[in-house]
Amino acid sequence: MVNLIPISKTGYDKLKEELSDLEIERAEVSKRVGIAREMGDLKENGEYIYGRERLGFIDGRLGELRGSINLSEVVDCTAVQCDKANFGTVVTLLDLNTEDEVTYQLLGPNDADFDNGSISFLSPVGDAIYDLAVGEKSSVTIPRGEFSFEIIDITKSDIA
Repeated sequence: MVNLIPISKTGYDKLKEELSDLEIERAEVSKRVGIAREMGDLKENGEYIYGRERLGFIDGRLGELRGSINLSEVVDCTAVQCDKANFGTVVTLLDLNTEDEVTYQLLGPNDADFDNGSISFLSPVGDAIYDLAVGEKSSVTIPRGEFSFEIIDITKSDIA
């Protein structure tokens, strides 16, 4: 039995868009490689060499994207339960060491983006937060040391 990996609707749409863009690019690069091949000496043909390398990258990424899409389960983050931190919820933590508040949305590995305030529920911090309720405390070891926190709020996302 295959375990599907949850992904937000927004993340799923981004994967599908990248897949579509790369399929178009692959056709264009393949055509250029064919033209370059007809020019003769392939050892000295920069267009051919670069094109073959680019095709290799594109094919690898297409395989990754297709695999991610096929193993994804789309979750509407605007309709998740907020009694505990789980996939799609927006969780506000109180850093017990600094008294600073930090807010993360728990997403999957294919759509988490730390720079935009989301982390994977499979990451060390995401895993430590997962399934906790408001008022619960925990800690986790991260590269900069021990991160001790208390969950102070759990809400729904306004983005699917």
